[in-house]
Amino acid sequence: MTQKMIIDGRTVEFTDEKNVLEVVRKAGIELPTFCYHSELSVYGACRMCVVEIDNMGIVGSCSTPPRDGMVVRTNTPRLRSIRRMALELLLANHDRECTTCGKSNACKLQELANRFGITNIRFGDREKSLPLDFTSPSLVRDPNKCILCGDCVRVCKEVQGIGVLDFAYRGSNAQVMPAFNKGLADVECVNCGQCAAVCPTGAITVKNETNLAYKALNDPDKVVIAQIAPAVRVAIGEMFGLKPGEVSLGKLVAALKMMGFDKVFDTSFTADLTVMEETHEFVERFQKGEKLPQFTSCCPAWVKYVEQFHPELLESLSTCRSPQGMFGSIVKKQLAKEMHIDPERIFFISIMPCTAKKFEAKRPELSTDGHPDVDLVLTTQEIGAMIKEAGIDFASLDVEALDMPFGFTSGAGVIFGASGGVAEAALRAAADLLTGEDIHDIDFYEVRGLEGLKEAQIEIAGQVFRIAVVNGLQNAKEVIAKLKKGEVSYDLIEVMACPGGCIGGAGQPVPTDTLVREKRTKGIYKAEKLQQLRKAQQNPLVEKLYTTWLEKPNSQIAHETLHTHYHSRRRISGQNISLNETNAQKLYVGVCVGTCCYLHGSYDLLHKLRESLTAYNLQDKVNLQATFCFENCANAPSIKIGDTVYSVDPQKVEAVFDIIRSKISLK
Repeated sequence: MTQKMIIDGRTVEFTDEKNVLEVVRKAGIELPTFCYHSELSVYGACRMCVVEIDNMGIVGSCSTPPRDGMVVRTNTPRLRSIRRMALELLLANHDRECTTCGKSNACKLQELANRFGITNIRFGDREKSLPLDFTSPSLVRDPNKCILCGDCVRVCKEVQGIGVLDFAYRGSNAQVMPAFNKGLADVECVNCGQCAAVCPTGAITVKNETNLAYKALNDPDKVVIAQIAPAVRVAIGEMFGLKPGEVSLGKLVAALKMMGFDKVFDTSFTADLTVMEETHEFVERFQKGEKLPQFTSCCPAWVKYVEQFHPELLESLSTCRSPQGMFGSIVKKQLAKEMHIDPERIFFISIMPCTAKKFEAKRPELSTDGHPDVDLVLTTQEIGAMIKEAGIDFASLDVEALDMPFGFTSGAGVIFGASGGVAEAALRAAADLLTGEDIHDIDFYEVRGLEGLKEAQIEIAGQVFRIAVVNGLQNAKEVIAKLKKGEVSYDLIEVMACPGGCIGGAGQPVPTDTLVREKRTKGIYKAEKLQQLRKAQQNPLVEKLYTTWLEKPNSQIAHETLHTHYHSRRRISGQNISLNETNAQKLYVGVCVGTCCYLHGSYDLLHKLRESLTAYNLQDKVNLQATFCFENCANAPSIKIGDTVYSVDPQKVEAVFDIIRSKISLK
């Protein structure tokens, strides 16, 4: 039902907007925010979006539901004063080395300080600088630039269902950090980088490794080769004033050649190869009724998620390397031979939309004789920064073609960049494989779109395939829970960690909101339709690779070259954290605070136990420790008392305490 409110003297109609902020923005007024994100829960901490409402006073517009007849003012002197004060306080506690910040010119705090004319900070600088966290292979965390907006905390919990970041301490000491201020590499971070994608400042940024690329480009003994992921072509132009979704692959190739790259290939080629391997693997599993549902393995953040939280599902993962991993293997094992050069002379750089690809490239499973198959991963942001540094006028470049033999791809490889693309490409191949015919109706619209979960039943050659397409790890978490309960059943499940798939990767230009993702997705499918061939099995160069080297899909040599294996990562490395003086005569009580147990209340359990021990004067008889992990994640939260691990209810601390007291009395 249409309702009305008065905003700054104008009548504005609204229907289903969830808060006053959205109605105000609908009216063409851009209220400033830090902590508000339309895809996350409302936090209401920054107070930048405050408005004055008759009979209500000053309220946060993000947390106030709209009502018919409201009279709202957005720009009174009092409101301007509040916003300026909030900005000054944030800036006073913020590392203001903006010129060297990785988020400079894309920083929300910088933007709003300019917008509100903040030229002088009346308060002192930060009292002390906190150490930076460089442990992650993908991200850098700088707590000195954090403004406590909580966006990273909420995206990690709500969108990804992991929760490796949270608030610690109180008042002026408040910080956002992993548990016990461990490094991101020491907790269950999957390197998806969505925290960096939503961070409005430089508190979490993509790890910049462009110096390694420059070093290789300037080494006359190195042959520098690049592969460009499908999703990069519809986003790189945004860094140079082009619209989201505009296909700029030809311009990017030209820029890379100007910078000194010897060859430039398209990752869509090995996406075609992935389709061949993964589809044959799936059809064989389906016909045997084994290891179903088959999960895709293209997304390294998803693979690490399975390794950490659901290692029991590892055998259901496709054994295929990701397209990036396949390309590295082919370049080092085959292309080097064809070029008659030592593989160690090749420096292979991936240009990816994804921060987790940096982690994946360092996996020992994706190496040959101890040498990584992919030497370096640069995100879209990083390669864009390199082009700017080189002084190249990207927008005015003439397009150049990709190099052969790995520059020719089908449309099936191109759509890997969007959620649903992997599943659709596999269905196109399965249709031909199972019918023995060249199927012309190859658009499977059921699996396309930005929804977090898409389900479809596809009939091919008289057989019905149950398909699920998931993006966002929280959605994957919910699907897994339903699978285990027997509430749903699928044959093939595509999972991408980032919202919208690779087009929404954290390495893409910011912002990456729903509207931008929609435009990039349209750009992907537009690029796909321009391909001469739209099925992976039609790619003649893929066929030639099998004929001359790999023999056939899922052959022994194909498995050695294009497939891999994964392993459980449930145990987090790190020492126990003692909460009282350690004594060998004391009863050991360890509370797991790994991410899985933490999300199920172990932190509250830990504090309640400590309080109970103090209340009963038992702290001298118990060695209470916070620890990581008892390999009991399925029954979290877990506590170890003596030599026995228990699954407990954080609300029933007395039951746990009774066990502790009984064991003390037996000692």
